[in-house]
Amino acid sequence: MNKATIECPFELVAIDLDGTLVDSVGDLHMAVSSMLNSMALQPASVEEVRKWVGSGVERLVHRALTRCMDTDAEQLQLKCALGLFQETYQSVNGQQSRLYPDVAQGLEWLSTLSTPMVLVTNKAARFAYPLVESLKIDHFFDFCIAGDEVATKKPDPAALLQAASRCQSNPRRCVLIGDSISDIKAARAAYFSSISVSYGYNHGESVRLLQGILKSDAIIDSFSELPAVFKHMSM
Repeated sequence: MNKATIECPFELVAIDLDGTLVDSVGDLHMAVSSMLNSMALQPASVEEVRKWVGSGVERLVHRALTRCMDTDAEQLQLKCALGLFQETYQSVNGQQSRLYPDVAQGLEWLSTLSTPMVLVTNKAARFAYPLVESLKIDHFFDFCIAGDEVATKKPDPAALLQAASRCQSNPRRCVLIGDSISDIKAARAAYFSSISVSYGYNHGESVRLLQGILKSDAIIDSFSELPAVFKHMSM
């Protein structure tokens, strides 16, 4: 991508991690599989794990234990499972994770806009920071807000509002690029604009099917489309 030739329509660009920049399901599946095997529980497929991710590690483990999106596991079982998951994930984090096509070029282009870029993820800091560093994209971001660095994760707007405050930006002049309904809900609640990628997780459902207030302001199939989308949004 060439250097930006448009005036950026935003004072801040916030970007989600898993499902937006990085396909990390391979690592997460290894950790879930090891956890379930250690507990003598039914194994999970890669596609099941793909549907469960997006709401932080604790919710992922709840889903792996209960096979339900919103049902909580028993607390003693959860405590044991979390310890097993985190031990394995710490060792495999980054081994199978890959940037999606055109993400590196898209981040390069965004960096030419001279607009703050912030990574906002529900992944815990102990996993998010090493992953971003291993993929060599950490230098693109002014800072990162991880899921355990705020009181409530996305879809709560807390992390986005914190990012806007730290950058002294008007939330109505900020944008979140994400892959799921949680990102869209967080953006709406924070008065951010929302751009969704079509290839992300979103619990196995297409973001193109979302309607009403849950519909994103723009949907892209690749980060290579960002220049055209930003140009349209600046009009």
